[in-house]
Amino acid sequence: MNPIQHILDTYPLIVLDGAMATELERKGCDLNDSLWSARILLEEPNLIKQVHTDYFAAGADCAITASYQSTFEGFAARGLSEAEARRLIEMSVTIAAEARDEFWAFEENRLNRPKPIIAASVGPYGAYLADGSEYRGNYGISEDELVEFHRPRMKALIEAGADVLACETIPCLTEAKAIVR
Repeated sequence: MNPIQHILDTYPLIVLDGAMATELERKGCDLNDSLWSARILLEEPNLIKQVHTDYFAAGADCAITASYQSTFEGFAARGLSEAEARRLIEMSVTIAAEARDEFWAFEENRLNRPKPIIAASVGPYGAYLADGSEYRGNYGISEDELVEFHRPRMKALIEAGADVLACETIPCLTEAKAIVR
């Protein structure tokens, strides 16, 4: 079942949530870090959940997870094992789903709206590099290397229960091909 089509069959549009990083900064988080908002998965995941809850309360029909910068390689550079990285990547989906389910548990939150879906954010390879190259896409690596970079994270996000993947800021055709391959 296509979760987006399921909503659009009954409602005229889908309201996406807003910027996770902006709201985390508003809540006092310092995101000046190579992990950016993924750092908050390590330090204060309850703040991420609160941002999702706030967006649902504001009318969002889709929560985009705090996984844009969550990569096995990025967490490894922070000294985390592959298992710890996988747990954090999966946790980005779990947090959004918990916020959604807690919100949806109240009947008044279900009036005249669809049950919100969870879109797992997949940022580009350049986001992991944290050097601004996510806007240029000139990484100097092959499509096969990009496949090997993206596939494990995308698999973890899907296995964690994301309804859809939100591939964000994909700057070049080579990376777009790698993501859908």
